[in-house]
Amino acid sequence: MTDSYGAVSVDVGTIYLGGKEHRVKTASGVVSVIVYGDREKPALITYPDLALNHMSCFQGLFFCPEAASLLLHNFCIYHISPPGHELGAAPICPNDSAPSAENLADQILEVLNFFGLGVVMCMGVTAGAYILTLFAMKHRERVLGLILVSPLCKAPSWSEWFYNKVISNLLYYYGMCGVVKEFLLQRYFSKEVRGNVEIPESDIAQACRRLLDERQSVNVMRFLDAIDRRPDISSGLKKLKCRTLIFIGDQSPFYSEAVHMAATLDRGYCALVEVQACGSMVTEEQPHAMLIPMEYFLMGYGLYRPSLFTESPRSPLSPSCISPELLSPESMGLKLKPIKTRISAA
Repeated sequence: MTDSYGAVSVDVGTIYLGGKEHRVKTASGVVSVIVYGDREKPALITYPDLALNHMSCFQGLFFCPEAASLLLHNFCIYHISPPGHELGAAPICPNDSAPSAENLADQILEVLNFFGLGVVMCMGVTAGAYILTLFAMKHRERVLGLILVSPLCKAPSWSEWFYNKVISNLLYYYGMCGVVKEFLLQRYFSKEVRGNVEIPESDIAQACRRLLDERQSVNVMRFLDAIDRRPDISSGLKKLKCRTLIFIGDQSPFYSEAVHMAATLDRGYCALVEVQACGSMVTEEQPHAMLIPMEYFLMGYGLYRPSLFTESPRSPLSPSCISPELLSPESMGLKLKPIKTRISAA
């Protein structure tokens, strides 16, 4: 049923484990948002990487019991999919104008306004991390904190630009073919997860491969084109004063960019966690490595796991509840220099 605000709400609880899908009309097209939990709680906005949605990008994190208890106890989750990346999406009409990265960031504001949300916490992966960072830079009053996984902040390098053009051409002529899937799996996962002639492909990679089959190639091309045309936002990062927690896998192709971003952000507001033997998508490959840093990060907002905090928070997040000392990198047990979350065998 369509409401007066121009959005369609569809109850799909049997598919989304109790979540509800809302299709929100924006100036740049319709956006699918899956909402989990009590909408009286503070809001956590998520945005996935290229060719993914919440099922393929955040399921591992939310299926990790400790992380789920931390996040689902404290937040109502709003999973935003890039246009045409939701489950069952139809191909977007080729005549529709392709959105830019800035258009996608503006869609976030329209989604927040539709749900009546004020200040929010944000979590994004790679391309999704870029979109949320750009949103935070444009609307600093609406973002309290950023949890970024393998984020982008610079314009594409020549090698990334060429790589993206190859994927785009393959998508155009052959659709979501095996070669495109291999390129994308290299973007997401470490060598150990992808496997080789001696080591079989992991269950995580196989599940992701199956979910990629559901993507419409034209829709993926549109998101890829927006990310490939992204501007460098490094110069504006110093003005970003919200607390930021960055995770990066040491085998991610975007490792150097995440380190650059952490070094560029105000050191009093940012901490960087390096996860060993992991690719870009830490949320799926090693979600347990995110737990302790996130727990310390959220403590500064008065948010705890249920065993430590018995009552569920029901008021909007407020900067007034933050103790800056609690969220300094030193008090979080983190160093701005990348730290190891798993010790290599000698």
